[in-house]
Amino acid sequence: MLFLVLASQFRSSYGRSFPRLFRSETGQTPAEFAESARADAARAKLEHTNSSIEVIAMECGFGNAERMRRTFQRLFDASPVDYRARFRSTLDA
Repeated sequence: MLFLVLASQFRSSYGRSFPRLFRSETGQTPAEFAESARADAARAKLEHTNSSIEVIAMECGFGNAERMRRTFQRLFDASPVDYRARFRSTLDA
């Protein structure tokens, strides 16, 4: 319960300034940063594991494979399947 009170106070004190400060320090909004972190984690898993696209999407916080596919198309101009085929390590060798 104390956490909720503190979070509420933080939001009202820093609600609008935090995203601006974050962007000025990182060059990205908090949402863009989170999406980039999810995409980077998914790329590593595509390159170095045999996990399915669906499993990787869930593990990396996309929620589903379709959302991950749309993000990959926008950020990397490739689907996760195409990305894996292009950049896969030699797991099968």
